[in-house]
Amino acid sequence: MELLGIHHAAIICSNYERSKHFYSEILKLPVINELYRAERDSYKLDLALPDGSQLELFSFPAAPKRPSYPEAQGLRHLAFNVADIIKSKLYLEEKGIKVEEIRVDEITGKQFTFFADPDDLPLELYQL
Repeated sequence: MELLGIHHAAIICSNYERSKHFYSEILKLPVINELYRAERDSYKLDLALPDGSQLELFSFPAAPKRPSYPEAQGLRHLAFNVADIIKSKLYLEEKGIKVEEIRVDEITGKQFTFFADPDDLPLELYQL
């Protein structure tokens, strides 16, 4: 077996319309497919990333909240590559999104910062 990359990451949100707006309009991820599954009272939205990987956004009634930020067991955060971290930080802040100060990865020397989606899922920007 040879793993070739990540196909997708799945996110369960608390407010589908708010999260759909955040990922498709603010983060500008193109919608691949949107499906409402009546038997689950659940939406599934597939979003494209430029490298061919995807984000899947789900809504489920009464899904439990994330226990802590971000040190709970499980997925710690999602990190996105960006070409210009300063421009990306300023863009998010102009959209009213709180972004942490830019830091430097002590191993790679690359710049990175964190922000959160509408459900406080920790997201990272990482300078290429």
